[in-house]
Parts: sequence; structure tokens; C-alpha cells
Amino acid sequence: MGSFARLIFGLPGAALVTAALFLAMAYLIKQEAHLSEDRGDVSINITAQLKDTDINNANKQFKRPTLDTPPPPPPAVNDPTNRPALDGVKADIPNINANLKIGTGFNPDRDAQPLVRIPPEYPQNCMTTAKDEETVVVQFDVTPDGTTANIKVIDSTNHCLDRAAIRSVDRWKYQPKIVDNKAEWRHGVVQQITFRLEGGK
Repeated sequence: MGSFARLIFGLPGAALVTAALFLAMAYLIKQEAHLSEDRGDVSINITAQLKDTDINNANKQFKRPTLDTPPPPPPAVNDPTNRPALDGVKADIPNINANLKIGTGFNPDRDAQPLVRIPPEYPQNCMTTAKDEETVVVQFDVTPDGTTANIKVIDSTNHCLDRAAIRSVDRWKYQPKIVDNKAEWRHGVVQQITFRLEGGK
């Protein structure tokens, strides 16, 4: 019932509002038409007016700038004595009396030089009888290939360590002895090997 009542009273109100808006818009359009008729025609001229330039008169009025006068060249020297001295410093060549021998080949003569020395391992079975520090003196030869050969023990404070010392020296590597650019044997190399217990017994 309420919706029907709103429909009955709302439709006439909406019709009145619509009619009022329509009349207002018609009035505004009519007023705009009257204003347009009162205005005069607008004249727009887009033609550019160019003025010819007289090139001859323009060239006559142009004035070139004045450049600075370049400086005069330096005066020429005609005196033949005005020359640098080219004689230099004269000194006598010193006489050096020295008999120098620089060799005849790329590699000069040299003795065998050690390249790799692997320290020995302390044998477990020798730790019970060994002191805090033991030494083994070995003698060996160096081959032309740089390896060790003919290894033997010539002195030892504990013979239990002799085998470990020989095994260590057997893995050493040397630069061979060079004589007249040829690798030769180096005999009778003596080395002392020291065995130390870490922290003592």
C-alpha cells in the first residue's frame, strides 16, 4: 500500500520537475540565439605583409671589422759566431785492468743444488727408545738426473732411525752438477738429519 501511494504522488511531481527543466533549457537556447544575431561579422586577415629588402643598400651599410695588426717577425740573426757549441765534454777513456770470465754457455758451471727435501717420518717403534732429539748422518751421490743414489749411514745416535733417514733421502731431488754445460755425478754429499719428538717423552 505504501509503495502504491508513493507511485501515485511521485509521478505528478516528477512530471512537473521535468517540464520545468525543459522550459528553462528552451528559454536559455532562445536567449543565446538572440545574442548571436546581435554580434557583427569577425574579419580575420592572415595575409602576411612582407617588405622587400634592397640587397645593394644592405651591402653598402655593412662594415667589415678591423683586424688587429699581426706582430712583426723576430729579427734575423746574421752573426755566424752565434751558434751553440757541439764539441761536448772531452775526457780520456778509463783503462780497466780486470780479467773477467763470463763463461761460454747458457748455464755456467755449478755444484748440485737441492730442490726437494722431504723430512723423514718418526717411526712409532723407535719412540720408546729414542731421546727427545736424535741425529743421523747420511752420505749419498747425486745422479745427472738430479736423483739420489748410493745412500748410506755414516753416523747415527740411534740406529733405529737409520732406515727412516735413508727412505727420506731417497725421495730428495737436486739440480745436478753442471760442468762445461753437461750434467755430471756429484759424489760424497753428506747431510745430517735431525729427529725430534714433539713435546718430549
